[in-house]
Amino acid sequence: MTEAVALLRSTVAVRGRAGLLLARAREGGSAEFVVDDARLDSAAAEVAAVTRARYPSLEIPFHSRWRHFEAGGVDRRDALDRRLGDADAAERARAQIDLALVSVLLDAGAGPAWRYLEPGTGLVLTRSEGLGVASFHAFVAGLFSSDPSQPLQVDAAGLRRLDAAALARALQVGAGNPLVGLDGRVALLRRLGEALAAAAAVYGADGRPGGLFDHALRQRAPVTDGRAGPLQAHDLLVVLLDTLASVWTTGNALDGLPLGDCWRHDAVPGPGASAGWVPFHKLSQWLCYSLLEPFAWAGHPVAGLDALTGLPEYRNGGLLIDTGVLQPRDPQFAARPHAVGDAFVVEWRALTVALLDELAPRVRHALGVPPEQMPLACVLEGGTWAAGRALAQRLRAGLPPVTVVSDGTVF
Repeated sequence: MTEAVALLRSTVAVRGRAGLLLARAREGGSAEFVVDDARLDSAAAEVAAVTRARYPSLEIPFHSRWRHFEAGGVDRRDALDRRLGDADAAERARAQIDLALVSVLLDAGAGPAWRYLEPGTGLVLTRSEGLGVASFHAFVAGLFSSDPSQPLQVDAAGLRRLDAAALARALQVGAGNPLVGLDGRVALLRRLGEALAAAAAVYGADGRPGGLFDHALRQRAPVTDGRAGPLQAHDLLVVLLDTLASVWTTGNALDGLPLGDCWRHDAVPGPGASAGWVPFHKLSQWLCYSLLEPFAWAGHPVAGLDALTGLPEYRNGGLLIDTGVLQPRDPQFAARPHAVGDAFVVEWRALTVALLDELAPRVRHALGVPPEQMPLACVLEGGTWAAGRALAQRLRAGLPPVTVVSDGTVF
């Protein structure tokens, strides 16, 4: 791997380049946005109010796919544990990682028309919660396993044989229930199967995402007394970025290597061939956040959580537009769709990453909570994502302020 690609697969580059674009916008150099810093405190107050309403005790879990598995107040993790029977902690973690990985990769926007009717509970769920619960049931039914006797797993062969009709049935997609980017999601999961099979050193001979559990424990750095140190969040992310790079087909590549969720912006400097690229790795970071709990439940909590960044997606970004912190210069910005690689969207996402870092301490201050009790993963959950959704509901019946053309694999 080249030095430029390695740099772009780091959250140091995500934060650094987002910060450069924020500084440029504050100096009036952005053709896309004006930043109104005077509104940061009111945005933080909005987030704090939503956080208190959702978590009155301020015992806030991580922002992760596991929250969507709890939709409607149903404890689906407990249901999975019961199905796993007498499996030990390591095997439970492998199954949970299998589930989380495939579910997160299905979690790009669903579109406003799609619904999921949950068997058994009768709950009707939409968007991220609907995709989460639907993927949970697909996993439990063995859709992603090649071994009928072992349904509670994901493996390379199971993913490579997946077809659109099977996924459509699992997600209840039909003429009256359209899902944005169904074919793109199927292709993504098939590519995931190929990537898992190609990285047997991490995912094992069967290409199970849960192999990451064993690999991560083997790779922990020793501490002074000879014991292994804690898992580090950024190390986990880098393994995901390095082994799953071929999953993304954004067309963005450097030195023949795919960059994934990384986009051109000519105003961004950098060393060598990395100049002009702005990395985000939104779904990969969302996945990393969603793996924190399986490791912790197995007795191996992950350290260094704030090395990960805020997630540059339409709820967090929408919060900043809807509170007036970010003001698009084009008064017609909402009247047309934008491609993921458009300068407007690249800047919106970069400014979101940088401003979430500035919003987080303000939210903690408003709640009277120290950073160690409320890492960024909890600010997001409390939090910024929920406040963005609440504002969108209040202002536009839930629609985001910006329409982004999506194939269901990135944004």
